[in-house]
Amino acid sequence: MSARAGASRLRRGFGAQGCCRAEDGRLLPIALAAALLATAAAGALVAMGSAAPQERVIAAYTTSLEDRSAGQIENALLAARALDGAVVRPGDVFSFNHRVGPWTADRGYRRAPVSYDGELILATGGGVCQLSTTLYGAMLLAGMGIVERHRHFWPVNYARPGLDAAVAQPEIDLRFRNPLPAPVRLRARRSGERLIVELLSVASADRYSVETEQLAVHPPTTMVLRDPRLEPGQVLRATRGQPGTEVAVYRVHHLPDGEAERTLISRDSYPTLNRVMKVSAQ
Repeated sequence: MSARAGASRLRRGFGAQGCCRAEDGRLLPIALAAALLATAAAGALVAMGSAAPQERVIAAYTTSLEDRSAGQIENALLAARALDGAVVRPGDVFSFNHRVGPWTADRGYRRAPVSYDGELILATGGGVCQLSTTLYGAMLLAGMGIVERHRHFWPVNYARPGLDAAVAQPEIDLRFRNPLPAPVRLRARRSGERLIVELLSVASADRYSVETEQLAVHPPTTMVLRDPRLEPGQVLRATRGQPGTEVAVYRVHHLPDGEAERTLISRDSYPTLNRVMKVSAQ
C-alpha cells in the first residue's frame, strides 16, 4: 500500500467517538491513529518530493592516442580501468599512484617506451603518464586544488608543454584536493583514438579555462660527431633535436558576474635537445 493510500484510508476511518477504524475493522485510539496518519503523510511527502540531484560532468579532458605504440596504448587503458569509478569525498586528497597501484608485469602491464632521466627507454608501464596527464587537464578545468604535479623531462607529444603530468612509483605522484561540497567521481575511457577523463558531481561547479604562455624558446644547436664506422663522406642524423621552452600555465576562473580571476598554476622549463650529426672519420 502506498503512503498516500494509507493516509487516505486512515482519514476516512475517523469517527466522532475519538477513535478511527483500521482496515481490518479494529478501532484505534485517537493518539495512535494520529501518529499513524502523520507517518503516512510524511511518507507521502517524500514520495511526492523533488528527485535527488543528478550527477553531471563538471569537466572533461582528452588526449590523442595516435602515434602511440601498442604497448603504450594498452598500458594507458589498463591504468584507465583502475582509475575509472574512483570517488573523492569533499576535502579529501586523491592520489593517482595510490588509486592506480603499481604498474607491474604481474598486473598485466607491458614494456613500452617511457621517458626516464631524459632518456627514452623501454620500461614496464610505459604510457601510464598519458592517463595522468589527461586526468591533470580535467582536474584543472574542474577547479580541483592541485597538491602535487611534476612535469616530464622532455615535452610529450600528446599535451602542450606545461599541461603534462609525469608519474612514477612510488615517489612521483599526481594528487589533488576536492574543494566541492559533494563527492567527485572519476570516469576514464577510450573513444576512438582519444583517451578521455571526466569528473562528475552533483555539486554545481564554477567554470574554468586554462591558458599557457610561452616565456622563452631556446633553439637547438648542431653537434657533429665523427664515427669511424661510417663510410667516407657518409653523413647520418642521429637526433633531430627540438627547441627548449619555458612556459607558464594559468587557470582562469570565470565568475558569475562576468569577471575573471587568473591564477598562476605552474612555470616549467624544458631543456633543449640539440641535433646530432654523425660523419665519417675520414
